[in-house]
Parts: sequence; structure tokens; C-alpha cells
Amino acid sequence: MIQPTRIHLFQAYGVELEYMIVDRDTLQTRSITDELLKHVLGNYASDFENGMVTWSNELVLHVVELKSTRPESDFSRLEVEFADNVRKINSILAEWNTMLLPTAAHPFMDPSQETRLWPHENNEVYAIYNKIFDCKGHGWSNLQSTHLNLPFYDDEEFARLHAAIRLILPILPALCASSPVLDCKLTGLLDTRLKYYKTNQARIPSITGKVIPEAIFSRRNYFNSIYEKIRSDIAPFDPDGDLNPIWVNSRGAIPRFDRGSIEIRIMDIQECPAADLAIVSFVIALIKALAGEGFVSHEAQMKWKTESLAQLLDLTIEKGGDAILTNAEYLNVFQFPGTSAKASEFLDFLLQWNTANGDEYVKKFNPQLKTIINEGTLSTRILRSLAGDVSLPKLMETYKRLAGCLGENKMFQP
Repeated sequence: MIQPTRIHLFQAYGVELEYMIVDRDTLQTRSITDELLKHVLGNYASDFENGMVTWSNELVLHVVELKSTRPESDFSRLEVEFADNVRKINSILAEWNTMLLPTAAHPFMDPSQETRLWPHENNEVYAIYNKIFDCKGHGWSNLQSTHLNLPFYDDEEFARLHAAIRLILPILPALCASSPVLDCKLTGLLDTRLKYYKTNQARIPSITGKVIPEAIFSRRNYFNSIYEKIRSDIAPFDPDGDLNPIWVNSRGAIPRFDRGSIEIRIMDIQECPAADLAIVSFVIALIKALAGEGFVSHEAQMKWKTESLAQLLDLTIEKGGDAILTNAEYLNVFQFPGTSAKASEFLDFLLQWNTANGDEYVKKFNPQLKTIINEGTLSTRILRSLAGDVSLPKLMETYKRLAGCLGENKMFQP
């Protein structure tokens, strides 16, 4: 096996976008990802490399993932390529009267009835997961996210990157929340997907931890503290040892020491690639500033307790940009001039800071970021569109408009 070439901090990134396939008329999920891939490959297989973007299967048959084929640094081009691939997929799906639908959760899917697991190559792992956790639930078969992979070269770079990422994770739902409705009901949370993400593997708590990763800053300590604990805990459920602790790990940011990257997994997917690339650009700029000690020293970053950061995450999961951040010490990390703030005000401060400091892609995607910060997360804008009406006709009207935004690569306006 040829090992991938390792790259240094902030040289290039991997981006993954997950979308569900639904009927164009009814918006019911359609389990045909394997047929989509067979259409372009000629046989049932997991990946179709289409230049800069690769199409892949996921756990369930109604979800398709689009990911950068290789690490990329040109987000302007990557946005165009993602949008072009969405259009190509939609043109193929039209043969089945289906289309891609964005957001992190389907508003009226019944996972107990509609879930179909991927039945083809590499499905053995999915079968084991299903046996342990029963994957016919919202936290498994009704969730779509954006994943961001950031590179590191060695232990020193891992330590800087991991420390910075831990501090950014708690505010991500204030940017990314897009899952306010399940089962035709308002959930009371703006990021309902993350509620399920936190709890859907509670049977083996060491797999997810507190979502915010522990304060561990070397490969050796991570293996000894995290992976060995997971290995021990899953052994009674996996007597043949098929589950590798490295990819069973489900924290909000997951190190892959084999390929030198940390994958952030707690971002709800947005309405279009432009919105996702805007958020990804902003998140990278913040992590880069922290890793370069632009706000506070690396030593100070490493001292943050997981519990304190997890409490902040719970606030933004519930309220998104309207969460009131009262942890003055956290705000002070970013030199915010105050002891409390709405999450959206805090994000606006950080956006102004990054824009003033000349980040290229934060400037390019400034209109999208302004929409998210000033007009609310996608969840907030969905709720504004629904105006309290979660009847099936109203949900279909709003979510068909969201599908249109995806197809046209434009932001959603209530």
C-alpha cells in the first residue's frame, strides 16, 4: 500500500459534502445511491472519481457524498466543481424523478421504515454497526454533514492543530446549524443532528466521549488514552475484531495519524456549496490564527478543559447564533471586548478580524458569511420560512425551495 504524501499545516484541505436523494414530487427519500453510481461506473461500486470531485456511498442508500478527490487549496475552483457535480447528479437523478436535497436532517423521514443500508462492497462494517447500534434511527440514517480535513506533518503540528480545533468546535453550530425539524415537529433545537450525534453511540461511551476531544497533544498519548480504551470497550460487541478503533472514533474532530490529518465532523451541511465553502474558509482562517498564536499562546490553548468547551457546545446546539456566551475567559481567548455576547455577535467580531487580516477566501465568501451571521443560521432561516407551520404542505414548500437553492448554488432566503 502506497502511503499518501504528507503535507504541512494549512497547505491544502479535504472537503466532504453529504446530500440525501429524494423524490422530486413527494420529497420522500429514495434509496438509489447504488443505482446512481452504477449509472456512471457500469457496476455497483463505492466511488466515482469525476476529476476534482469524487462521488461516494455512505452508510445508507439514500445518501451520496461528494468529496474533493485530493487535498485542495483553491476554494474558488472547488466551489464551482461541487456545484457542477450537483447539477450533473441532478440531471442523472431526473431519470428516476429524484433530486438531491440539502440540510442536515430530513424534516419528515421515518427512518424506521425508510432506512436501507449500503448492500455492496465493504458493507460488512455497516452490518456490524447496525447489529450493535441499530442504525434505523435519526442519528444514523437521517443526517447529513460537511466534513473538513486539515493536514498536519508531525507531532508538533498535530499539537498546534488539535489545540486550535478544540477551541473552535463549540461555536460551529452557531454557524452551521441546519436541522430544526424532525418527524414534522419543531425539535426546540437548532442543531438537532448534533443532539443525536452526541447520543447515538451511548451504548459504548468511549467512542464519542464528550464530542469535544480530550486535551491530548501527541500521537502516543492519543493511542494510549483514546484508541486503546475504544478497542477494549468494543471488543465484547465485535469478537472478530472487524472494527478498527481509529475509524470507530466519533469525536467532533478525529485525528488520522496514518495520513496526517484531523477531520472535523460536527458541521451541519448547508443549502449550497457556496455556503459550505464559506463556512469552511472561515473555520480554517480561525484555526490558522489560533495555531499561529494570533490570539493567544499555544500553551494557553492546551490548558482548556474538555468539560468547559462541551458546555459551550451544548449552548450553541440549542440556540445557534442566538446562544448567549457568558464564559468571559473563552471570549477573551479571541480578544473579544466584553464578558458576554450573542454567538452571532461574537462570530461577527471574528469575521471582521479575519477580513481585516486579509484572508483571501474569507473576503471572497464574505457575502455568504454575512448572510449566515446577520440573518441567522440555515436553521433560523428555515424556521422563519415555516413561521410555526410544520404541516406537510408547508414543509414540502420550504424544502423544495432548499433543493432549488442547492441546484442553483445560491443562499436560502425565507
